[in-house]
Amino acid sequence: MCVAFLPSKADEGMWLLQLMQEQHLADRMKAQGLKLDADDIYHPNKVSLKDAVGIFGGGCTGEIISPDGLILTNHHCGYASIQQHSSVEHDYLTDGFWAKSRKEELPTPGLKFKFVERIVDVTDKINAKVKAGEVKEEETFGQPFLHKFANEELKASDLNGKPGISAQALPFYAGNKFYLIYLKTYSDVRMVAAPPSSIGKFGGETDNWMWPRHTCDFSVFRIYADANGEPAEYNENNVPLKAKKHLAISLKGIEEGDYAMIMGFPGSTSRYLTQSEVKQRMTASNEPRIRIRGTRQDVLKKEMAASDKVRIQYASKYAGSSNYWKNSIGMNKAIADNKVLETKAAQEARFAKFAKDNNRADYAKVVGEIDAIIEKSNPVLYQFTCFNEILRSGIEFGTPYIVMDSLKVAVKNKDKAGIKKYTDMMKSVYESVHNKDYDHEVDRKVAKALLPLYAEMVEADALPSFYQTIQNDFKGNYDAYIDNLYDNSIFSNEKNFNKFISKPNVKALEKDPMYAFVKSKYALGDKLVKELSTALNGLELLHKTYVRGLCEMYSPEPKAPDANFTIRLTYGNVKSYNPKDGIHYKYYTTLKGVMEKEDPTNPEFVVPAKLKELYTAKDFGRYALPNGEMPACFLTTNDITGGNSGSPVINGSGELIGTAFDGNWESLSGDINFDNNLQRCIAVDIRYVLFIIDKLGGCGHLIDEMTIVE
Repeated sequence: MCVAFLPSKADEGMWLLQLMQEQHLADRMKAQGLKLDADDIYHPNKVSLKDAVGIFGGGCTGEIISPDGLILTNHHCGYASIQQHSSVEHDYLTDGFWAKSRKEELPTPGLKFKFVERIVDVTDKINAKVKAGEVKEEETFGQPFLHKFANEELKASDLNGKPGISAQALPFYAGNKFYLIYLKTYSDVRMVAAPPSSIGKFGGETDNWMWPRHTCDFSVFRIYADANGEPAEYNENNVPLKAKKHLAISLKGIEEGDYAMIMGFPGSTSRYLTQSEVKQRMTASNEPRIRIRGTRQDVLKKEMAASDKVRIQYASKYAGSSNYWKNSIGMNKAIADNKVLETKAAQEARFAKFAKDNNRADYAKVVGEIDAIIEKSNPVLYQFTCFNEILRSGIEFGTPYIVMDSLKVAVKNKDKAGIKKYTDMMKSVYESVHNKDYDHEVDRKVAKALLPLYAEMVEADALPSFYQTIQNDFKGNYDAYIDNLYDNSIFSNEKNFNKFISKPNVKALEKDPMYAFVKSKYALGDKLVKELSTALNGLELLHKTYVRGLCEMYSPEPKAPDANFTIRLTYGNVKSYNPKDGIHYKYYTTLKGVMEKEDPTNPEFVVPAKLKELYTAKDFGRYALPNGEMPACFLTTNDITGGNSGSPVINGSGELIGTAFDGNWESLSGDINFDNNLQRCIAVDIRYVLFIIDKLGGCGHLIDEMTIVE
């Protein structure tokens, strides 16, 4: 099912490493220029390229580029960590950071790096549990079952109890296959190098998802371990990890048509959606997200421009919001431009004929059953998107009312132990709200923009109950309601909080405006979750049938499962493209383009003085092109998505030639439908990265520890 051999489209597919042999991937890759064997890329019992790649932080990929655990990833992947270490006094976002020795490498609490230790096919085990009645088939998609199953397997494994080892079980091919993935997590990861944002984020929001690109989107970290090379929490006695595998770095350059493969952790694709589901993505998810995030970002952008303190506080939040705001805009445009709905309709017509010809009643009705669920769920998904974007993530000020409820009971019962417990919890809540990356006045302005917008976007009967308070007690004046909330809550400021904590009382809790706001918000959230769950009930099993049928229809051509943030391989070539009639984009850019884009009046296109000096002097060292120019970025046909950020781009000899960081505007429907002509991965050339580390950062010692192939 979905894994038989026949040549597939050369570039489409986020392929499972564990199926490489079964799908004869290496044969097809060698035809395009791969010089390695399949076992060199992935071997279940030997060291391979797989062991040089891992999960960086919570949602990116990183690769090991030295024997001493040096990690290369994107600047935007390391952005939160760079911001974490930044202050007005030490503004590493603006100025960059360069550790001149290992003693200067900065511990980064909370940052982790995970390697894939082992991958096991557990499909038969899970199917046997379904057959034996131990679990219902629909429950095998859910985290409760998968988490319990993974823990049971880990306990029975030879890896049980080993440092840093965890296990996760996940469905693939819509639940037609299941794999158990053992991960090894290192918790002492230190910041080593990061270019100024004017280099690492050059082009900013304007150039995001665009080509041509000139962003040197990289940052460098290092894994530290205990004396035995095992994972350990930060300790000054920890030592750099002696990596079992690191990538050699090629300075040989690239030409159009050269083989390129990417290994990484793509987050999520939806290639098996029906036409109705694509429409739902456009209207119930993307459209409200675009409107809401655009409104919030306008507020943040203005406040960040007015204050360096706010700029640093909100840098990571703004970047994260803006990225998928623009992605949603581009996706909806690309779906229309690339005729994705028409392509899906044609596939469904072919599938209907396949079902009829093969007398498969289950296949014949499955698309119609999916469409019925989608129609039913559209209104509640739209409301849920609005709720998530505004009340769950857009407005930060809020507290868990359950803690306040518990404290109220303890105060009423004169339970001293309970009062102590819940006031301590409230202190933690207060500190989590008023953290170093939160500004109360900025958030107040965000609330004043978003709460009226919420009332515009959803029906009156779908609003949380605090909107009645706005109408009844504040005569519809949103600003007055929000000012009362932000000024007069126990959690509004230190003075209010300390006054309450010194003498907790029930009356103050019951009258607290934040209590009513959050309780109303949580009630609506719980209601929407239940309604959406009910509306979508049965969809996963229908998808399981549909995907199984599609794989049979396309057989013997293999298909890759949707991305789910597990390790994947994609292969393709370095390649230019033609986005529109009369327009040709070549496959690479140079530092000359940075100078051409320079605009000192626009913070997105400022060029550091030192970079201009190096450019003017043509001081590019061994990193230059044969014609003397400095390479910047390049294009490949690799199939990537979010989560691949930071992934290594590797040549046919298994050497690092670049780091993936973006996709092109014309192919933003690629998560739903891959277009072989338009889909491009944008990567920063490894020579540009090394040039910045060496010549601008003055960190030749880092270059010295890498394995460089001239």
